[in-house]
Amino acid sequence: MERLPSWVRQHLAALRAVAVLTALLGIVYPLVTTGVAQALFNGRANGSIVEKDGRAVGSALIGQSFTDADGKPIRTYFQSRPSAAGDGYDPTSSGASNLGPEDVVDTLPVAGEEGRQSLLTQVCARSRAAGELEGVSGARPYCTPDGVGAVLKVFPDRAVSVNQACPATPFVATYQGRRVECAEPGEDYAAGRTVPVRGEAEAKVPADAVTASGSGLDPHISVAYAELQARRVARERGLGQAEVERLIKEHTTGRAVGFMGEPAVNVLELNLALDRS
Repeated sequence: MERLPSWVRQHLAALRAVAVLTALLGIVYPLVTTGVAQALFNGRANGSIVEKDGRAVGSALIGQSFTDADGKPIRTYFQSRPSAAGDGYDPTSSGASNLGPEDVVDTLPVAGEEGRQSLLTQVCARSRAAGELEGVSGARPYCTPDGVGAVLKVFPDRAVSVNQACPATPFVATYQGRRVECAEPGEDYAAGRTVPVRGEAEAKVPADAVTASGSGLDPHISVAYAELQARRVARERGLGQAEVERLIKEHTTGRAVGFMGEPAVNVLELNLALDRS
């Protein structure tokens, strides 16, 4: 029998390798991993779907909003942390806002343009809204009383509160001898020195109430944020606060592997427990 040319033998060897690897990695491996997942982690492997009255209402692994048709918080429910994933908790758009601590200057809206809030102003606005909802002060450092970032653009002869559009009253009247002005939308203040101003406010609203998680899908909130909401939920539902706090403890998970992260409360499971109480 005539020996095959070397280039033919090489191609046949490559085809055999492709066939073997396809069978192992494309068929055997997925079947084995799927089987192990179904056997050991059946609930999680199937999405940790949570049901109410026989109907799926969410996943224990993915957060969701508890708001009405107008986007306002439903006062009888615990609220989740903010989400930057799409329109909120969208698994197909999972991710953070990619805004960092230096993002402190807003782009003010002008005719035909919506403008853009800086990360600092988003935090300030969320803190103010959470404070109003829970009946506590929503003030925090580097935020103005009207809920935007307390940031100045400083020039040799004046200073501008760049996140407070005119005719707003600037959060400070003067800065280092300079008169502080409100910002005129559309005016370019890039030449000024950016100065975030730290006020004396002490934050009452926890950090996870005003910042989104890295994935935008976090189903948990901190124990501190849950406890902040307990009084409102108890009052709106006509329950004793002690009963609501008991449910918070029942739905608090400890640190991962005993030492990683912080204890957290699953919002969906807690709200469903409230509905059953």
